[in-house]
Amino acid sequence: ARSRTVGELLAPTSPFDKKCGRENWTVAFAPDGSYFAWSQGHRIVKLVPWAQCLNNFLLHGTKNVANSLSTRLPRQNSDSGQKNKPCEHIIDCGDIVWSLAFGSSVPEKQSRCVNIEWHRFKFGQDQLLLATGLNNGRIKIWDVYTGKLLLNLMDHTEVVRDLTFAPDGSLILVSASRDKTLRVWDLKDDGNMMKVLRGHQNWVYGCAFSPDSSILCSVGASKAVFLWDMDKYSMIRKLEGHHNDVVACEFSPDGALLATASYDTRVYVWDPHIGVILMEFGHLFPPPTPIFAGGANDRWVRSVSFSHDGLHIASLADDKMVRFWRIDEEYPVQVAPLNNGLCCTFSTDGSVLAAGQDGSVYFWATPRQVSSLQHLCRMAIRRVMPTSQVKNLPIPSKVVEFLCYQI
Repeated sequence: ARSRTVGELLAPTSPFDKKCGRENWTVAFAPDGSYFAWSQGHRIVKLVPWAQCLNNFLLHGTKNVANSLSTRLPRQNSDSGQKNKPCEHIIDCGDIVWSLAFGSSVPEKQSRCVNIEWHRFKFGQDQLLLATGLNNGRIKIWDVYTGKLLLNLMDHTEVVRDLTFAPDGSLILVSASRDKTLRVWDLKDDGNMMKVLRGHQNWVYGCAFSPDSSILCSVGASKAVFLWDMDKYSMIRKLEGHHNDVVACEFSPDGALLATASYDTRVYVWDPHIGVILMEFGHLFPPPTPIFAGGANDRWVRSVSFSHDGLHIASLADDKMVRFWRIDEEYPVQVAPLNNGLCCTFSTDGSVLAAGQDGSVYFWATPRQVSSLQHLCRMAIRRVMPTSQVKNLPIPSKVVEFLCYQI
């Protein structure tokens, strides 16, 4: 089945624009669904109120030139006025943008640095930040409501390829870089760098937190998939199975599954708690043997994203297709065409998939399905119980298999 197009945001083109640097490596939705951000190419990040964006698609059809909505921000004395009415922002980051991440604050979550008596920033309940990872190794932190630069984090020596905030509202930020390291930053401690995670022997392409913020997955060149304990900042295990560089990863909403995308033309779905592959989604039929997996570069998988319903995964590959998979079916349930796609992510409510290309973004309606009561119960249990605990429950083996996503 073909997926229905919802809309597109097209970057303005200039006749003298260099093609190099126009890549849109990253798209992101705010945790509360209020904003959508994407890299327009070169140094520019565009922030738009998501509800306003959807309304424009409905009013004006699917096409939408990104700068046509742009209005100059009114000068306001109070921040509250701007927060009540979301504003659109164009942010010049000063260098090519490789990664984006939204982070929201929960005041009860204290900084991990306990001896702090003074901070430049007091992050309130309604704080929303945007982190941008740049070509020169810097990470810039912006206030989403005002578009102002808050922090400039400098420690990486190479491209910051991916960023992820802990979902618990602690404003812990993890960055993945081509300098082969992951760095952990505490934004509530004025952006203090808390830890360097070393283990990758080559470029780190991506990182993702588990929903309870206790585990971090990082992926990179040399087939690497690492799991880290974020309380002890120690490596839990390395997952073996991919045959080429692993470029993207994401946990399921209940934390029971982990999806990884690789240049070996496959998406694997793992049980991260015991390190086994539960499902394989191939983008080349028949799948290449391990020795030839590096040669099928017209089928490289670029990005993977888990839907909030825990049942669907989206993948984006170099064969000019976006695919929607069900976690219990072997073949895609929906497909959509996209040339030169680089990244994809589901909206906060899971109803739309956004995919980035050369400075532009395309949106599709996602497969809609009412989740079964069994699946909802499974997700509720798996949010609080790792696989080892589930297997010790005094229940029938078939129920254990279902709870462990093995049937």
